Amino acid sequence: MTRHLFDGTGTLIRFVLRRDRLRLPIWLVSFAAVSAIITLAFVGLYQNQEERQAMAETMRNPAMTAMVGPGYGLDNYTVGAMTAHEMLLMTAVVVGLMSILLVTRHTRTDEEDGRIEMVRSLPVGRLSNLLSILLVLTGANIVLALLTAFSLTALGIDSVDLEGSLVYGAALGATGMVFAGIAAVCAQLSPNARTALGLSITVLLLAYMIRAIGDVTNETLSWFSPLGWILRSEAYVNNYWWPILLTVAGAVLLMALALYLNSIRDLGSGFLPSRAGKANASRSLLSPFGLVFRLQRTGLIAWAVGLLLIGASYGSVLGDLELFFEDIDLMQQMIVQAEGFSLTEQFIPVLMAVMAILGTIPVLLAVLKLKTEEKSDRLEHVVSRSVSRNHVMGSYLVMSISTGFIMLSLAALGLGLVGNAMMDEQLSLGMYYGSAMAYLPAMLAMIGLAVVLLGWAPNLASAMWLYLAFSFFVIYLGGLFQFPEWVGKLTPFGYVSEIPIEEMNYLNALMLTVVAIILTVIGFVGFNRRDIGR
Repeated sequence: MTRHLFDGTGTLIRFVLRRDRLRLPIWLVSFAAVSAIITLAFVGLYQNQEERQAMAETMRNPAMTAMVGPGYGLDNYTVGAMTAHEMLLMTAVVVGLMSILLVTRHTRTDEEDGRIEMVRSLPVGRLSNLLSILLVLTGANIVLALLTAFSLTALGIDSVDLEGSLVYGAALGATGMVFAGIAAVCAQLSPNARTALGLSITVLLLAYMIRAIGDVTNETLSWFSPLGWILRSEAYVNNYWWPILLTVAGAVLLMALALYLNSIRDLGSGFLPSRAGKANASRSLLSPFGLVFRLQRTGLIAWAVGLLLIGASYGSVLGDLELFFEDIDLMQQMIVQAEGFSLTEQFIPVLMAVMAILGTIPVLLAVLKLKTEEKSDRLEHVVSRSVSRNHVMGSYLVMSISTGFIMLSLAALGLGLVGNAMMDEQLSLGMYYGSAMAYLPAMLAMIGLAVVLLGWAPNLASAMWLYLAFSFFVIYLGGLFQFPEWVGKLTPFGYVSEIPIEEMNYLNALMLTVVAIILTVIGFVGFNRRDIGR
């Protein structure tokens, strides 16, 4: 009986690899290349131990601990310790996102599109499809671990040795495996792909936030997050393998649970209850925007709660910054970058930049949902009625802009309310809100670029995620790597004023808004001219 459940798994593995023959290699090579490039950049930027120790002192603060995790090896801040401390967590989050996207694509999305039903009509086992994607993701993460480890070792840097590189790579691979298991479980619980993806990403965000709060306030709390586990491997410092083995064991248990749930679940259903539909549709569904909102409201709520909690978690550490640096003469010399502003005020733009770019993810998801609907042949049914193409795309555009406004507002609210509660000298909520809203024109420019791609080259629309990743890299790490100023100007986020340490540059904001409008108009023209459908 067990054999029949998994019949045809090998064939389906080849099928999955065939479908992802470009996607998987690009992901894997990108992770290995970025890790190697950043490590080499550290060597060039910090050429002696004194410079690295100075950098280590800047990392000894609650805000940086919340963002990148606790610092191991700060007393002897080698290139290896620096790489693991400043890059492991952020890279692991993106690896987890990769696994979530791939698992959801091959499970719930295929189920909604009818592919799983076609596959099951062939001589394959009931669990073969899910097992095949889990095995492919397991293999891909093992390859990622080895490729990253050998790439780092090949650099020939003294502190970046083979054992530490294997621990670093294995931590990334283990993270990918555990979130593949989480996504597989969510795919069984959720009634559709949209909910499965939203639930999986929510778990990822919660794992990050729980770890951030735990690393700053109570380390015990960090053990409730798999991201907290892999950081305890202390790559290039003590090289502990047991946290990685713990993460892999958790991944195996999650995968086994997903297989069990899949074996008792009816095709097309989920374990989370679906509310019975109304006898008559609400008036909101009589418009394209009402339909767009209905399709995306669950994801919007999940992301909104996530950004609010991230803002609150960052706000919880603001009260400790001044106290932390009170007796550190070196830090007092290094942090004086904006005269007349406190350390807390200087950190707010950094935190806002991170939250704004995170908030751009649901913004792009909202507008790029149009491509998903078109690919699934549902858009044709809408435009075949008395609904103009401009009305349809305009609905997705309004949804995307509204999402951006909500995300920035909640991030500012969480940071401001909790931050002021933790500080003796409070800052105005208007300042927090202004710092967040300064990023809205940059979001509009990103939306405009996405609309251009949807209108003229929908097959390239997914490139927006690479551009967003590039934006995060140059904005978050630009100061660290001392990039030339023009590199930051390659992304709309590079034109945003760093409030409160800078005055609002209304000219830049106006330019970004005008560019966004022009791009949007160009996108609408292309969408009206091209054919709809595959």
